[in-house]
Amino acid sequence: MKKTLSQLSFIQRKFQEYYLKGKVPMPSRFEEREFGFLLFSEGMVRHKGFENSKDLQRFLCEFTPSDVYYSCAFYEHPEAPMDEKGWLGADLIFDIDADHISTPCRKMHDVWICGGCGFGGKGAAPERCPHCKGERFKVKAWACEVCLESAKAEVLKLLDMLFEDFGFSEGEVRVFFSGHRGYHVHVESEAVWSLGSAARKEIVDYVLGLGLDAKFHGLENLKGYGIARVVGPSLEDFGWRGRLARGVYEIILDASERKLESLGLSRRVAKLLLKNRDKILESWNMEGPWGIIRGVGLESWKKLVAGSINLQSAKVDTVVTTDVHRLIRLENTLHGKTGFKKTRVDLSHIEEFDPFREGIAFRKGTVKVFVTESPKIKIGDELFGPLRDEWVELPTAVAVLLLCKGVARVADENV
Repeated sequence: MKKTLSQLSFIQRKFQEYYLKGKVPMPSRFEEREFGFLLFSEGMVRHKGFENSKDLQRFLCEFTPSDVYYSCAFYEHPEAPMDEKGWLGADLIFDIDADHISTPCRKMHDVWICGGCGFGGKGAAPERCPHCKGERFKVKAWACEVCLESAKAEVLKLLDMLFEDFGFSEGEVRVFFSGHRGYHVHVESEAVWSLGSAARKEIVDYVLGLGLDAKFHGLENLKGYGIARVVGPSLEDFGWRGRLARGVYEIILDASERKLESLGLSRRVAKLLLKNRDKILESWNMEGPWGIIRGVGLESWKKLVAGSINLQSAKVDTVVTTDVHRLIRLENTLHGKTGFKKTRVDLSHIEEFDPFREGIAFRKGTVKVFVTESPKIKIGDELFGPLRDEWVELPTAVAVLLLCKGVARVADENV
């Protein structure tokens, strides 16, 4: 359903009510930051600067954008054209989105439509339309508890690397629910400000585990007295050595024969590993399992390590982190695709954080809307839907979400 002017007007009015009541905090060094805004009817406006929070608040209330951004970079002249800004440095930003994670729930709630012939389906869009072979798709992506719990798991892995491997303190790292399908992790530290795109790419490669060779992390055939014996890292090792070991431990702990074969292991080796599961798990208290199972050699362990890398790596958006001019959504501002707010997450309670409760911006009232099609969604403690071609009275937060998604229209009395 295409948003009409009246629909956009209603959404914009609700957004304006939010900004009239709610205070948006300014980022650090805001005088050196560029601000950008996606307006409801006029497209993108950027290269803006503000001297204080009152000026920003006034702008938000007067123009009421659908999305608000600021630069991860600091500039001498933030309002100048890009090649005249005078880059001074940039925070290190990570974007973790459910779009980059293969979750089974996508087949339940995500929808794609071919831009060429109109053929569609559920789940992730294919590379080519099976009907007309076209490559252009319109995708309607939804977020559910499974999506965001999967994204949070990636955040936890990333935080462990930032604290344990890179040595950042909790005071230098902030985590936010993006307002839609994932999380943003901001590192504000003098240690990263001067890093260029190439250096940030090295950090991304480390986080993703790209280019890891198990040989350089302790997995090899050790020859002695004419006998070759497989040796490998231990659970307590620092950095990726320990991560490789812990990943293999997790795989063996939960593995089925089918899962092991999916890693490229033969059925014979898979059966051997399962038969000796207890022995393998107990061996981590000593030197590990690398050379104790006859018939499981170095090549088999390499395949397990490859699976471990996938398990232990944090799935981040490469482009966001390496872009030293990137605009990122501003804290406490609304997401134009959901009406939820970008919300700060307390690091000490991150595992209990509920984005469908904490991210709600509109907590009062109800709105009557006609819904064309919506999957089952949870907002707060309540479930809504699935809904299809029906008028329904919904809490404001739910109605705004469906309106922002373009799957509902508001009743005339609410326009």
